[in-house]
Amino acid sequence: MILFALIGIAVNGYAAWKMIGGKSLNEKVISWHLLEDVLGWTAILIVAIVLQFYNNDYLDPSLSLLIAIFIIYNVFKRLKETLVIFMQSTPKEIDLLTLEEQILNLDNVVSTHHTNLWSLDGEKHVFTCHVKLKEIHSIKELLSIKKELKNVVHNYRFEHHTIEVELSEEECSMDSSSLI
Repeated sequence: MILFALIGIAVNGYAAWKMIGGKSLNEKVISWHLLEDVLGWTAILIVAIVLQFYNNDYLDPSLSLLIAIFIIYNVFKRLKETLVIFMQSTPKEIDLLTLEEQILNLDNVVSTHHTNLWSLDGEKHVFTCHVKLKEIHSIKELLSIKKELKNVVHNYRFEHHTIEVELSEEECSMDSSSLI
């Protein structure tokens, strides 16, 4: 039992050490799982050593209970992070109002609507937005505005972004202000 515990600690400990710097939610969950395995093997090692010298019927269940409490605590902690991603909430490190304000401050931009920002995995984010423009007189002017929009969005390093540019003559069915 002692030999298996030492091997389990070594193998899972090395894997946990390699994963500990992960930034995505998947990497964090895997590193916690490996750490929990290390704790389990450590408990086995402690029980095996103690049982060599002293018969204790309560040590194994006590350590198992402590490890289970630790695991349940971390499951609920990670569950909150996971639900934020599943519910497609706005990532807390990006201020959506500031981003919209930067877009609205560009020349020829009248308004934004149907703006969405969510995270794929806690690290990679997706942004979509419809941008209503003032009257455009040439294709060159339109291309210039699109380039400015891309520059604003590029500063945020989104994994993916889509900006729908709408001319002043267009009506968008997703623009709630046009429905009133």
